[in-house]
Amino acid sequence: MKTALTLSGSIRKGSYNRVLQQHMGRKLGAAGVAVTEIDLADFDMPIFNEDLEPDNVPEAAGRLAEMWRSHDIVFIATPEYNGGVPPLLVNTVTWLSRQKPSPFRHAVFGIGGVSSGKYGTIWSLSHLRDSLTKVGTLIVPTLLGIGPAEDAFDAKGDPVEPAIIRKVDQMVSELTHFSRG
Repeated sequence: MKTALTLSGSIRKGSYNRVLQQHMGRKLGAAGVAVTEIDLADFDMPIFNEDLEPDNVPEAAGRLAEMWRSHDIVFIATPEYNGGVPPLLVNTVTWLSRQKPSPFRHAVFGIGGVSSGKYGTIWSLSHLRDSLTKVGTLIVPTLLGIGPAEDAFDAKGDPVEPAIIRKVDQMVSELTHFSRG
């Protein structure tokens, strides 16, 4: 059975990206994938600074890297801050990029995000795809840019727009069928 790790680049209460994370977890589970949902608030890491290496690397970075290495799929839901990736996610990716062996070279990744704007995190997703690709990540082609957030989900946390529902299904298909070999 394939395994998936899902996370959100937002740890605020009521985050629409957390709603997307949970929705993707449900969809992957329905596709026969064993899903582990994590909250980045449980992985305390200071702002990355090379002066902390090698003696003061946060234990959370090693734990999180091992989780990424041990799953076949990683799905990241990210908000967009000022047209870019939120600091929490940038810091997480930076700390993980310093872990050996690389936590980016096993799983197949999917990325998506929800924002209040009509462009639905498309700039953030572009930056995130670029950064993750540079560290050796295989990211499926479908991007889930969802917005405006207030109208995107029903009371159960499912997307309401038919085009988004199709994109979610397409991403689940890609995540479950692509492989690192």
